[in-house]
Amino acid sequence: MSMHNEELRLPSEDWRAYQGVLSRRIFAFIIDYLIVALLWIPAAVVVFFLGILTLGLGFLLYPVLFALVAMLYFGLTVGSREQASPGMRIMGVAIARTDGRPMDFLTAIVHLAIFWIANALLTPLILLIGLFTDRGRLLHDLLIGTVAVRRDMY
Repeated sequence: MSMHNEELRLPSEDWRAYQGVLSRRIFAFIIDYLIVALLWIPAAVVVFFLGILTLGLGFLLYPVLFALVAMLYFGLTVGSREQASPGMRIMGVAIARTDGRPMDFLTAIVHLAIFWIANALLTPLILLIGLFTDRGRLLHDLLIGTVAVRRDMY
């Protein structure tokens, strides 16, 4: 995709665009993972029948199924035009890239993967970094060049 086809949209510099975003992100996370858990159920049923059709080979998908469903969910929602998952939309938050380009599927997946890795290594205390960074950015935001912003100010 060429740059002249993309709409550059830089995140706001107004501090009000980031007010309360950290707590909204936490609630959006809970909502999104409830949705992913619900989506995992039909995916598990599909994998069950796939396992029967492949004489047991499809059952090897079960250990990674939740991660696959979550990656598709976040890649398709955060990487969409809305730049927000349904939980983020409910909580009024969007993810913006600091370079102004829109989020895409791959960037959304990398954002999620870095979050998982950082959370696994540093525990949920990783959220504390948002209290000390500019615009409430978390570690994965800093590493990939994104920021969570209130949708009404973006």
